Amino acid sequence: MAGALLSAIVERLGSLISSEFKLTVTVKEEVQKLQTKFRTIQAVLNDAEKRQLTEEAVKLWVDKLEGVSDEIDNVLDEWKTVMMKAEIEKQQKEFVEEEEAETSTAKKRKVWSITPNFNFSVPNLFQRRDIAREIKDLNEKLDEINKEKEMCGFELSRAIEEVVERPKTTSYVDVSEILGRDKVKKDLVSILLGKGTEKEKHPNVISLVGMGGIGKTTIAQLAYNDQKVQAHFEIKVWVCVSDPFDQCKVGKEILESVERQCKVGKESLESVERQSPNLTALQSLLDRFCDKVQGKKVFLVFDDVWTEDYAKWKPFRDALKNCGSQSSRILVTTRKDQVAKMMESANTIKLNELSEEDCWLLFSKIAFFDKDPQQREQLEDFGRQISKKCKGLPLAAKTLGSLMRFKKSREEWRNVLNNNLWELEDVERGLFAPLLLSYYDLSSPLKRCFLYCAVFPKDHVFSVQDLVYMWIAHGFVELKGNVEVEIMAQEYFENLAIRNFFQEYEKYEKFTSYKMHDIVHDFAQSITKARHLGYSTGSQFPPSTDRSKNLRTVIFFSQSDYNMSNLVQNFSRLRVLTLNSTMKLPDTIGNLIHLRYLDVHFCKQAFSFGKCVLPETMGNLCNLQFLRLGQVGPAQPIILPQGIGKLINLRLLTGDYLVIPREIGRLTSLKTLSSVINDEYCKGCKFEELKNLIHLRYLTLYFNEGPILRPTIAPNDRRIESNVLILNALELPQDLEKLDIWNYLGTTMSPRLLASLTNLKELHLLFALELMSLPPLGKIPCLESLIISFARSLKKVGVEFLGIESENKKEDIKIFPNLKYLKFSCLGQWEEWIGGTREGGKEDEDCITIMPRLQKLTILLCGKLKSLPDFLRTTPLKELEIYRCPIITKRCKRETGEDWRNISHIPIIKLRDYYLP
Repeated sequence: MAGALLSAIVERLGSLISSEFKLTVTVKEEVQKLQTKFRTIQAVLNDAEKRQLTEEAVKLWVDKLEGVSDEIDNVLDEWKTVMMKAEIEKQQKEFVEEEEAETSTAKKRKVWSITPNFNFSVPNLFQRRDIAREIKDLNEKLDEINKEKEMCGFELSRAIEEVVERPKTTSYVDVSEILGRDKVKKDLVSILLGKGTEKEKHPNVISLVGMGGIGKTTIAQLAYNDQKVQAHFEIKVWVCVSDPFDQCKVGKEILESVERQCKVGKESLESVERQSPNLTALQSLLDRFCDKVQGKKVFLVFDDVWTEDYAKWKPFRDALKNCGSQSSRILVTTRKDQVAKMMESANTIKLNELSEEDCWLLFSKIAFFDKDPQQREQLEDFGRQISKKCKGLPLAAKTLGSLMRFKKSREEWRNVLNNNLWELEDVERGLFAPLLLSYYDLSSPLKRCFLYCAVFPKDHVFSVQDLVYMWIAHGFVELKGNVEVEIMAQEYFENLAIRNFFQEYEKYEKFTSYKMHDIVHDFAQSITKARHLGYSTGSQFPPSTDRSKNLRTVIFFSQSDYNMSNLVQNFSRLRVLTLNSTMKLPDTIGNLIHLRYLDVHFCKQAFSFGKCVLPETMGNLCNLQFLRLGQVGPAQPIILPQGIGKLINLRLLTGDYLVIPREIGRLTSLKTLSSVINDEYCKGCKFEELKNLIHLRYLTLYFNEGPILRPTIAPNDRRIESNVLILNALELPQDLEKLDIWNYLGTTMSPRLLASLTNLKELHLLFALELMSLPPLGKIPCLESLIISFARSLKKVGVEFLGIESENKKEDIKIFPNLKYLKFSCLGQWEEWIGGTREGGKEDEDCITIMPRLQKLTILLCGKLKSLPDFLRTTPLKELEIYRCPIITKRCKRETGEDWRNISHIPIIKLRDYYLP
């Protein structure tokens, strides 16, 4: 981990020396000395990082080195901030002068005159910090570290180029069917589907017991996703328990899962999720659970149970006993035999290690992926010996297989086989050795990214997007040519996932969430340093003063009443800060000058005249890259500070009902933006400035604030005309790739705006309640994904949607040439879907090609839709999902339905009367 930090520091020291920032001769010499010393230390870091596991003196040396590295990193960051703020101040002054020269109206000058003073002039900062003394002190500390380095006798290592290989599209190996567990899965499914007997306790509890890494969760997932099991149970819930067992947290997760399965179509998912957090008492949660599942066949999975306290478990069993059917089942995975006994399991399945041959099959499937038969023959002898070291543990086999997959020569395979790490005394019968081998095979940036994940609690469900933003905020991601940093960070994650450090947890449409195996998490925590802190219920907060001042991350995973003003004062070097719903941003937030990532979802904030007002001092956070505001209060507009234009490094700015800020055109680094765009709240804003955001890739526009589900809108509502005028006047960056439009109230949408977005790949129209016809979306050339939801007034989708015009004559045209995914949901009045016809009603199949790349079509809760269009039979559809659409469900009946001829070529067809997530 120290290696990547030192590389970044050496680079920053070089930039400082060559920059326009004027250094005194003495300071420049001291900076050059620092750079030289860091380069010397870099040469021995590989040896030091390995030896610190077994030699306490080396571990202390590495800790000391990282401490000094942090100090110089903080000093350099403060210098950079000084220069940046001075440049912003200069640009602002020039802008004001230009504005005043263009117009003499006081009104226009007022936009800038109300911007607060920076109060960070360069001389004042230099008076507070004697730069020469700081650098000299750090040089002296580094001298001491260098002397200790000589005493340790480290081996020199040649410089290794930090290259992150771009994963291939076929990089993920499906090993679900080669685990040597076919019989176990078959037996488990049979027990789950069995009728049981009168003598068996209700509900029937089945336990999977085995050591960590043996594959308990994998077997449970295979059974849970089995088609017969899915069809048999009416309600299915998977909940991770872990340690400590938090009854209310577990109860809330169960209830939210049940409500998703029972309520879609009656209430929006957003509404459900905002209700459930208010339910905290266990009994209230269980009572509501019983109301939803009364008499139904329920399948509950409790994954990774540790507690042996029967009192904590009993309320859940009693609830299902009193409300579920006799056929309900509970499946438990645990490492402890005593847990299975405590839960009074009717069946206990003990998982043993894989046989030597099955372990080899699992290892070789991954290790030899993409290798030709000749390579396999040359490496198989070493491979079988390495496979034996997995000792029958699937996790070890997957981890080592993922490591060897990227090694091509016999010499590389021999080095792994003979590595002295196998001699370490590890937990869980040797699992740490394969993990260490894989860890040391990572580049320095990837090591830092992996170790950072130790800040998250066990069983945390990772959003890839959130995680990579945090990596970027900490500077873990190295730039490579012209590749955007977000793309590089995504590749980092994919590399770690390929190497089995992350495992897929859940897929929903295009989004996939991940988890880290608890043993992998234990491993990360065992070798990480205390620079990052995650607060969960039961953990100590705040930490000691010495630790607080060096923290780079604070994430509140649970509610806390900690005073935020104290946090700002005591955690001054934070790069990442995520708060919870009980906290409020103080005016002193602007003092966190190092901050790059700020997430204040669901925070309690000050309100003025029904608007959420954020502190003006946030404008001083000029290093901030990611600002996530979410819902900081009720569904009311969020007013950003007037100095928001100073946050020139912002790459992401999101929030529910976030008023589009003044000076939006100055935030030219923005790639993601979510804002309300309504005249009522955006007075003084220039919507045309959006076109200046040349790096913007993802934009969400809320035309009106909540609530999302509103009553009937009067025809003369002034917002209708306002929405139409704003949409027609908008100018968006041409390179925009994703666009979400919420709460638009017009009856039509002008095609001009969308026609200009020639690079648009994803479009989502949500809650366009009054929309009566769709714009010609078929003309957007690059569009790959289209979702239209909650357009309650839409009755017909016709040729205007495809963009077919009568003057097209007979030329060959392609409609939706790149569309791969299409979804219509909650269109309660939609009756007709007509496509591929011209004015006279005759279909010209010879010259019109419609959706030639369509892969998946989903139609959800469109109860009045009468039929599907004929052109579907010429599309390459691979999957069709229809939920709660009774008329077309009947028309799509196999062989006999009127629409069957249009869909009979589709491999996967899902027709259901209710929605399953």
